[in-house]
Amino acid sequence: MTRIVVVFGATGTQGSSVVDALLADKTFTPRAVTRNASSEAAKKLASRGVQVVTADLWDKDSIKDALADCEGVFGVTNYYDPSIAGAKPQGEIEQGRFLIDAAKEAGVQFFVWSSLPHSTKLSNGKYPGVNHFDNKAEVEEYLKQSGLPSATVQTGWFCENLWNLGILVKLADDTYELAIPHYSPAATNALLWVQKDLGASVLALFKQYQNRKDEVLNKTFYVANAHITYPDFAKILSKAIDKEVKFTSPPTTGMHELDIMYEFQSDIGLYRHSELPDPRLVALGVKFGTLEEFAEQCVKPRFS
Repeated sequence: MTRIVVVFGATGTQGSSVVDALLADKTFTPRAVTRNASSEAAKKLASRGVQVVTADLWDKDSIKDALADCEGVFGVTNYYDPSIAGAKPQGEIEQGRFLIDAAKEAGVQFFVWSSLPHSTKLSNGKYPGVNHFDNKAEVEEYLKQSGLPSATVQTGWFCENLWNLGILVKLADDTYELAIPHYSPAATNALLWVQKDLGASVLALFKQYQNRKDEVLNKTFYVANAHITYPDFAKILSKAIDKEVKFTSPPTTGMHELDIMYEFQSDIGLYRHSELPDPRLVALGVKFGTLEEFAEQCVKPRFS
């Protein structure tokens, strides 16, 4: 019998990592949810053997239809969707609840939610308004109270931001700048090589939620490769591309919410109470890459 895992955000950074891991492992058949099954991205997924179905996270009935006959779900929402950011900042909470309710009604056996810390609560109100953090944390709490068998992955700062968001910038003198606004050079952050290690972590949870229930169900896992300062990360990047990389901390990202996010991460931090890689994921068989391997395999071909 085909074991289907439905992947939301399958064309994005997180979802594509999960799809790749599922396809490589072959235990489960990935099913991608999209609002436009005729898009080029959807066609590429279909050509790789991924089931592609149409649904809208604002429409619970369409979500339920997309989940028909599936065993598991990887759920993630996109705060920067135009229907949320700038229009309905807490819309992720509504979408996440629709998804969880639909999963329960569809008889989903295991649900993995991609989440982030609640910056307002963890900072005792010092860093409010980081909606894309707080929204996901609120959905995480709703999931835990729902009774749906589940696990949560809280992710680190995406290493792929270097090129996806233009964080690593070439300067006129052929050196590079690693620009992280509002960040102390002495403060660590939790960095995640998404494409390699998020999918592997989610796959491990799906493969072992039945036979290692006590280690998986209702747990929150911290998915990141290492705690590191950005100046030290710059040194790793510099060695890989054989060019000088300097850490700088500009005064703003140009977006108030992102400024607050970086202030929160610099001050409070991501998962500083937890060893990274998360030993619980390592015990489940996840073999995390190193930031040095990320720099060699992903940064060097793009920037050297």
